[in-house]
Amino acid sequence: MPDARPFWETKTLEELTPAEWEALCDGCGRCCLHKLRDPDDGALAYTAVACRLLDLERCRCTDYARRHARVPDCVRLTPAEVRAADWLPPTCAYRLRAAGEPLAWWHPLVSGDPESVHRAGVSVRGRAVAEREAGALEEHVASWPRRWPRGAKGATPPADQGRTRP
Repeated sequence: MPDARPFWETKTLEELTPAEWEALCDGCGRCCLHKLRDPDDGALAYTAVACRLLDLERCRCTDYARRHARVPDCVRLTPAEVRAADWLPPTCAYRLRAAGEPLAWWHPLVSGDPESVHRAGVSVRGRAVAEREAGALEEHVASWPRRWPRGAKGATPPADQGRTRP
């Protein structure tokens, strides 16, 4: 009998098709925030400044197909990169699945609703600053991208979040 579980529960990152890999992205935009790395001790700091290609309302890249040509330091995520990266936010579906953790209730693959990531307070919508308007990155260091928003962790939503299922 075939396994009825969804692909993200049955496949490793390496086994995902290109379409499944892309679908695993929750559309939060946190990975598109600029980060600062201390040259002395390697400490990582997130900023609330978004890459110039990030649409701050949709939390999606405006030129995804050509992003590496337009932003040379844009990282191409691979399973190996996911496992090695210390900069992926804790809410990241790639990071969670690499660690064998389930997707949260607000992930669009679970909820069936691409807006659930925003309603749960996980995305950068309303919190990020456009790169062209920000000025010095050091003035925008933020701790929230490193944390789970209250009520966003876990398989079921808090009572006030209403779960949508297709």
